[in-house]
Amino acid sequence: MSLRFHEIAESRHRILNPITDDKLDLLGEICRIQDGHRQLDLACGKAEMLSRWSARYGLTGVGVDISRVFLAAARERAAELGVTDRLTFVQGDAGAYRAEETFDLVSCIGATWIGGGLTGTLDLMRPALRPDGLALVGECYWIGDPPAEALKAYEGFTTLAGTDDRFEAAGFELVEMVLANPDSWDRYVASQWLTLSDWLRDNPDDPEEPEIREFLRAARRTHLEYGRQHLGWGVFVLRPRK
Repeated sequence: MSLRFHEIAESRHRILNPITDDKLDLLGEICRIQDGHRQLDLACGKAEMLSRWSARYGLTGVGVDISRVFLAAARERAAELGVTDRLTFVQGDAGAYRAEETFDLVSCIGATWIGGGLTGTLDLMRPALRPDGLALVGECYWIGDPPAEALKAYEGFTTLAGTDDRFEAAGFELVEMVLANPDSWDRYVASQWLTLSDWLRDNPDDPEEPEIREFLRAARRTHLEYGRQHLGWGVFVLRPRK
């Protein structure tokens, strides 16, 4: 979908993926973040992860996102948590961003399209990662044996084991993971339907109204028919192989 559709659909979301508050906190514990650690978050969205971890652990870092709308929300959240001085936000294409330093954590949560897929995104992340650092990548995976129609609706993914094969081929070791469940999928996806429905009621004369209405219809149907049964999602914690 277009960036504008994305901004509308997730306008009420604080976390722009299927992870829950408690699992985001668990992920921070898994990463053993210490005061002074630095994180680069590519396609950071509203930067809830960066802001929360900065407030909790003293982490500093950089968030990169193409959306001015999401970055405005990120700056508001950083100010709310009192970490504005610890975080830098860069507006631009995360896939084209080249860091001038290395980081303890490099993340791309649910946006591997920035590198044309999982493998390409890991290739983008690695130069910015310290040799003893951790890479965090959020990615979908297939559960069971999905029908051909599901494979067409959600292209480019593989099974959990196949995802691990891609990590290995890219030179990473999978050391931990935090997975979504059907309920957290629903909270992320289904709550967008109400947001979009409200927007359509409030903006009947908008020139993009027909496209957004069709997007809502298609997204809802795809999740109900295929996504909820066959598509999993998780954040995978990786360590570069030496």
